[in-house]
Amino acid sequence: MHTPSRPASHRLRRGRVSEPGRIYLITTVTRSRKPVFNDLHAARRVIRTLANQRKVSTLAFVLMPDHLHWLFALGHESLDVTVGRFKSMSARALGRSTWQPGYHDRAVRDEEDCQKLARYVVANPLRAGLADSVGNYAHWDAVWL
Repeated sequence: MHTPSRPASHRLRRGRVSEPGRIYLITTVTRSRKPVFNDLHAARRVIRTLANQRKVSTLAFVLMPDHLHWLFALGHESLDVTVGRFKSMSARALGRSTWQPGYHDRAVRDEEDCQKLARYVVANPLRAGLADSVGNYAHWDAVWL
């Protein structure tokens, strides 16, 4: 008898630590990896939602057609609450369920160069072949660049 497989997102929470003030890089993916953000209006709504996240300090992000990479300094709420609120608000702004459950997170070590990490994040469209220069891709920002 075949039992339905459980989503792997529950494994992402194992060992997750939420530390106020720490810098995190999260990646979250659209449902069924649909390229929702090929639509300019949908992408801009999500970016406005990111800009309105007042309980974190966004350092860099890139919104790809089917996922988001977001580098930010966590405020006093937990990582789960922060990411959950963003996903909920952005889905509401789009008028539809947008994101897969769960997300991947990585706590940035104190000694890591955040500017270098931000450059890596915003260069994702280049590596994916979506643009030939960062300036030719509209859905990113970074405080240093």
